[in-house]
Amino acid sequence: MSINGNWARIPGADLARAQNDLDWAYEQAQAAVQNEDGRWFSTDKTWHALDFLLNRHGLDVPIAFGEGLLVDAVNDGSRSLEDADWGAGPAGYLVPENVAKVAAALADVTEADLIRDVDPAEMNEIYPSVWDDDPGELEWAVHLLPGVKQFFADAARAGDAVICWLD
Repeated sequence: MSINGNWARIPGADLARAQNDLDWAYEQAQAAVQNEDGRWFSTDKTWHALDFLLNRHGLDVPIAFGEGLLVDAVNDGSRSLEDADWGAGPAGYLVPENVAKVAAALADVTEADLIRDVDPAEMNEIYPSVWDDDPGELEWAVHLLPGVKQFFADAARAGDAVICWLD
């Protein structure tokens, strides 16, 4: 079994609703997955490596997990975190301002920038555990960067928030 990273764009004005209604947020995310209209992007198994490499490159926005969790009723105790699990834990979110920050930070970053001077040993704790297997794994870790850049640029242009989850 593998763990895949996912992002779904929702209008920024709908973020409060997503934070207060997990079922609605989940429906929106799944609709984005089904529609294949650019409102969903999967980083496959590269989510943790991308997060690590972008953080190492100076991005201080947690793109894999989000800046907060969509936990709605979990906060008042009427639901558990297990109830909020979207496959590999609860979903998170990025506010539109941080989506724009990510888009701006990624605009000029290349795959080569992210893996320059990276020692695979630095990534021993990074999912998936393949970094010592093949020197080409670092290139694989960043091969989705063009799509990531496009996703965040489109989301920022639209003023969207982003729901982040692992499944």
